[in-house]
Amino acid sequence: MEAYLDNSSTTKVFDEVRQLMIKTMETDYGNPSSMHLKGVEAEKYIKKSAEQIAKLLKVDEKEILFTSGGTESNNHAIIGAAMANKRAGNHIITTSVEHASVLSTMAFLEEQGFRVTYLPVDEKGVICVNDLKDAICDDTILVSVMYVNNEVGAIMPIEEISQVIAEKKPDIIFHVDAIQAFGKFEIYPRRLRIDLLSVSGHKIHGPKGVGFLYIRDKTKIKPFIYGGGQQKGMRSGTENVPGIAGIGCASEIVYKDLSQKIEKLYELKDYMIERLSEIDNVKINSQKGHESAPQIVNASFVGVRSEVLLHSLEDKNIYVSAGSACSTNKHTVSATLKSMGLKKEEIESAIRFSFCINTTKEEIDYAINTIKELLPMLRLYQRK
Repeated sequence: MEAYLDNSSTTKVFDEVRQLMIKTMETDYGNPSSMHLKGVEAEKYIKKSAEQIAKLLKVDEKEILFTSGGTESNNHAIIGAAMANKRAGNHIITTSVEHASVLSTMAFLEEQGFRVTYLPVDEKGVICVNDLKDAICDDTILVSVMYVNNEVGAIMPIEEISQVIAEKKPDIIFHVDAIQAFGKFEIYPRRLRIDLLSVSGHKIHGPKGVGFLYIRDKTKIKPFIYGGGQQKGMRSGTENVPGIAGIGCASEIVYKDLSQKIEKLYELKDYMIERLSEIDNVKINSQKGHESAPQIVNASFVGVRSEVLLHSLEDKNIYVSAGSACSTNKHTVSATLKSMGLKKEEIESAIRFSFCINTTKEEIDYAINTIKELLPMLRLYQRK
């Protein structure tokens, strides 16, 4: 049996997405910038995808900018907004538990002379809105906060954050990394007063190498890639038509009957937590129920290093993650778990399980039963 429980790293592409992408590569393969019929046909896919996504977000299609994925979307949002608004101030606010594509970008901006405030989180991985209120000052130009934490599934109080910004300094640009939230929550940027929103295709059963950035109309932001002026000059370069068609198709599918899909994910999550609770010396780092995102469960298997357990499970065709997939090849301590106050041995033994709508309880049972078999031997080996 195989149990793929690493869907927050990437998901299997929907069949409909794959078929559509093949069509754009085999039949409608023109350059969307070309003026002939092949180019016009290719351009239609870009327009349709923007329409599909805009409809889901209840925004205008011209506010959708296609990118190469979540990392580029985050980089463009943060660097583009910071550089475009630096005359108004040099202060940026984010959190201590952001994805590497945000934290590394913030480090770059600090080198450019910007001042960054990193808000702490509580034991659940959530910021205190009062800390944000206290951090905002006359020089603040940008607030960047993730919607859902990619390691433990903590949900940030996005609506409250936007209210604080509106009350204290409404000209601040509000960026939200929604890479783990899109397809799991109804997200309406205008209602939430979000100026910039980042999304990645391969987290929602779309292709890798494509994402989008919602840019609210009239938001002051600089281009990130220069060249031929595609996408109204905001991101030059020939558009990835297969990827763009794919992310539009995947978005539409994943949001169909969303409430039913989400309840199934919450059921799987709570079942996983219930089964993990049967095992000795396991600390659950994700909140049960609707307090956290439906697709992520993080747990520490004290006494066994996470990479040892990960590879032991891999040998049994069980696939999980030791933190963020974008950071697992770096031997660094998880900023999220450290910020949540976990002990060293809890951080070093943390595993992330993540689900999709095709995950089954049988997969979870297989994973739990295998962990129960492996842990005594692995713990004994580690002690030696």
